[in-house]
Amino acid sequence: MKLLLLAGLGALFFAYYWDDHFDPASLQGARVLLTGASAGVGEELAYHYARLGSHLVLTAHTEALLQRVVGNCRKLGALKVFYIAADMASPEAPGHVVQFALDKLGGLDYLVLNHIGGLPAGTRVRSPKATRWLLQVNFLSYVQLTSLALPSLTDSKGSLVVVSSLLGRVPASFSAPYSAAKLALDGFFGSLRRELGVQDVNVAITQCVLGLGDRASPSERFRGISRAKAAPGPKAALAVIRGGATRAAGVFYPWRLHLLCLLRAWWPHPRASWFVRQELNVSAAAAA
Repeated sequence: MKLLLLAGLGALFFAYYWDDHFDPASLQGARVLLTGASAGVGEELAYHYARLGSHLVLTAHTEALLQRVVGNCRKLGALKVFYIAADMASPEAPGHVVQFALDKLGGLDYLVLNHIGGLPAGTRVRSPKATRWLLQVNFLSYVQLTSLALPSLTDSKGSLVVVSSLLGRVPASFSAPYSAAKLALDGFFGSLRRELGVQDVNVAITQCVLGLGDRASPSERFRGISRAKAAPGPKAALAVIRGGATRAAGVFYPWRLHLLCLLRAWWPHPRASWFVRQELNVSAAAAA
């Protein structure tokens, strides 16, 4: 019976994700601020937006990598693409980034929050210092960027797209500070969506849960965490863009992650946790 229920849910999710009424033309000329744009899914997001004719401001920590991505975006046909290097460990960085984007684009239609940060070398994983650092980069900077961009997004009836990972729904061993930041993202943006609805503010919030393999940065490879099976970066990025453009509340890529999260919530039993661990605990050799 439970297997039949899961199969039925799978069919429903497949139908939902397949029929999302995505119109690529809606992104022509859209003003997009994208963080974490220098590698992995963020880089692929930049390339998709460039192909679709969006106007871009890209930000990440490393200027040289950003310059390469900007050059590729121009080759793909982006008419307007700018970059600003910023370290989100600095509380001042979000303000500089948002003001730069507003100055260059004249406003925002999309704020796509994708950046992540691992621990500086030599920092103990569960120390208070490590936790504060991870929360600033992976949570507080998201809150700051959102607060600063929200007036412009309200004017444009725009969208907030928050890219997270499975660790925001299913904590894993040896990831306590990082999982705390991802769980905080889930709670904050879920509550903010409700608040905006109550206040009749027409800004969509799309929360994206990606398998760890889609977050192609060494900063998610904490000691003791096995990475999930890698999913194709371009496909994951396109799923995020489709979700944001259609103003979906949530995106799960691969889609089976939604079933895993529901299974863990509905069936809090060791066997349910076993299914989740199969998604998380893949050997490093298989993930490479």
